[in-house]
Amino acid sequence: MGYIRKRESELTCYQASGPLNPYVDIGQDIAIVYGVDPNMPERVKKFKERGYVVHLMTGIAWGNYEEYLIGKWDGREHWDECQRERDGSLGGALLHTKRFGYMCPTISYTDYLIDKLKAAVDAGVEAIHVEEPEFLNPSGYSEAFKREYRLFYGTDWVAAHLNVDAHYKVQRLKAYLYKRAVERISQSLREYSMVKYGKALRFYVPTHSLLNYTQWKVQSPEGTLTDIPSLDGYKAQVWTGTSREANVFKGVYKERAFETAFLEYGVMQELVRGTGRTMWFDNDPIDDRPIYKWEDYKDLYIPILVGSLMQPKINRFQICPWPHRFLNPEAKYPRGSADAESIPDSYRTLLFNIFQMLGTFGTEDYEYANKAPEVGVFLSDSAMFQRSFPDDVLSEREKYAPVSKVEIKAKANYEFGLEKYVATGDRLDFYASIALPLFYGMALPLLKGGLPVRPVQLENISRYPGYLDDYKLLVLSYEFQKPLTSDINSVLANYVKKGGILVYVGDGVDPFHKVSSWWNTGKQKDKTPLESLLRAMNIDENAESGEYNYGNGKFLLMRESPADLCAEEIKSNKYKDAVSKLLNFPLDKNYISLRRDNYHITSVMDESDSNEPYVLKGLFADMFDLDFGITKEKKVYPGEVSVLYDINTIKDKEVEIIGTSVRIESIDMLRSGITILGGGAECKAKIRLKLPKELGKVKISIRLLENDTLTNNIYNPEAEIKWDEESKTALISFDNKAGKLTMFGFYKTHDSY
Repeated sequence: MGYIRKRESELTCYQASGPLNPYVDIGQDIAIVYGVDPNMPERVKKFKERGYVVHLMTGIAWGNYEEYLIGKWDGREHWDECQRERDGSLGGALLHTKRFGYMCPTISYTDYLIDKLKAAVDAGVEAIHVEEPEFLNPSGYSEAFKREYRLFYGTDWVAAHLNVDAHYKVQRLKAYLYKRAVERISQSLREYSMVKYGKALRFYVPTHSLLNYTQWKVQSPEGTLTDIPSLDGYKAQVWTGTSREANVFKGVYKERAFETAFLEYGVMQELVRGTGRTMWFDNDPIDDRPIYKWEDYKDLYIPILVGSLMQPKINRFQICPWPHRFLNPEAKYPRGSADAESIPDSYRTLLFNIFQMLGTFGTEDYEYANKAPEVGVFLSDSAMFQRSFPDDVLSEREKYAPVSKVEIKAKANYEFGLEKYVATGDRLDFYASIALPLFYGMALPLLKGGLPVRPVQLENISRYPGYLDDYKLLVLSYEFQKPLTSDINSVLANYVKKGGILVYVGDGVDPFHKVSSWWNTGKQKDKTPLESLLRAMNIDENAESGEYNYGNGKFLLMRESPADLCAEEIKSNKYKDAVSKLLNFPLDKNYISLRRDNYHITSVMDESDSNEPYVLKGLFADMFDLDFGITKEKKVYPGEVSVLYDINTIKDKEVEIIGTSVRIESIDMLRSGITILGGGAECKAKIRLKLPKELGKVKISIRLLENDTLTNNIYNPEAEIKWDEESKTALISFDNKAGKLTMFGFYKTHDSY
């Protein structure tokens, strides 16, 4: 049964900064204890006693590390290692808390973290997560960073704001420094664990998606993390706060939560594809900002969740980062408002239904409804390195033709001044805006046409042989990113030669083409890396827009700015039609629908060519209905999403769990009925079961969890039973409380009933 598994499977998790208590005991596999403080060992102990696999998580770029900064750890103050802005300040975005900033990860700083994290190994955790290795874009001016620059490049530090070459080198160094930190910390702690305890410690990095870090102007190792052998995997920190970031399509700037989430989770799936490493997808029923109503949180959470479920090669989920933010009885939203309220019972039950469902997915049995070909849009780590323009470029901004004005229907998520960027029509401001039009211009027209397009990690194509074999068509631009090595163009040319289709979009005006790199140094004298790619396919470097043959494949050159594809509807449609023709596949759909295991997962998008609903017929349980309601037909309209459990896939089974609000650890069949063992946090619980006979009576006993201890106090709630004859399913409803649940269900026809 999909719902019944051992916790050691580690399919679902959440993180908790506080102790075990009834409202966070939500029946998942892993509890990630957050923070290394004096009570951390006791927190680890209590979660273990409750049956959880226990990991530990802490920040690597920031945290409560005052003892290091003030010199308490080694007798030397380390304020010079805080990331600093151009004016030398710690203020603004670089200040993570009111007092402490993001760190430049020196060797000394990594030694401090290693020393601090040994306590977690001593406490017996199975794994350590160091989250969010981040260098922010305005930084690079601290004395510690200047020292690292001299050590890495062998030359004196040059300020990033002076020219494109200095800017690119500074940002690239930032990513390298956190790769070094992750590698050094993970190797040291794994050795410590093995030497002292003979135990193989695992090591993970929770990180935003490459797409979001690029959008938010953050430098992080991302793709280069795959080069660290001591790293076991990642957690994709994609959630309402990242996927609600607005973008531009057909000249309109607004939130597109499903589409953004689909692409964010997609690039994180690509990060581990073919590596054998582990990935958890994060989801969050709320947000970092406590300013919204519960209905607003729900309306964002559900489509973003669906975006994560549509990546069929990932079946591990962090069901939420912080359960106390929405389950604590004191948590009321919008915070500070006279109308603030605790989480509604209906949303709590829906969330608990979803949390249990997230542990039931596999990774092999899936198929898209329209059998779309595999198509990818390349995204490189180097996109993070050129998200703003230095002074020498900005002083010549009049050289760049204005971009079409954009209609603004959203505010920038974190107030990065996007209104100024898109309203002025200034091309450089638009390129550097948080809307990231140079990427979304290539991705959104295809996704909106019903194509489940994937962001493809550009560097992986030279890391892993055969990485591109599954893709029929790939889209590339070097206007906002650069190939870090020359062999990337060789791999791309070979992909086309073997029969692939490559579409290149770019007008060649990006000032970062002038960065000193392999295509313009030594014997290479190319103005752009595109020229090198064209020669590799025997195409003239000055070739005009058009379609070219190379070997068994095709190359389409579109000398347009990718940003214009999202700003101008005519160019967007022209691009989409060209891709459709090359694929010989119509891009006139408005939906993505994936059959995955027993589920049908669907999103119908607005702003597409069609306004028709997508209709599913069969016998289903609606997983977004509190009662897992039974339906024969589901119409999903534009702007809606759906997850349906296909009951016909289990018609040969006598007993199966369709949906549940509580964790079910076992279900035993008796002549008289069934016995269920499990448990979960307080909620108005629902369990829908497929059974051979109708239930007539249910008896429930819950041994209560009080504070952090399982007591001998017993709670016996009344249960309501509803039977659906066509699906042969029973819906059991009861008021659950945290603790150890035992349920006896008696068939209606049995003598004991």
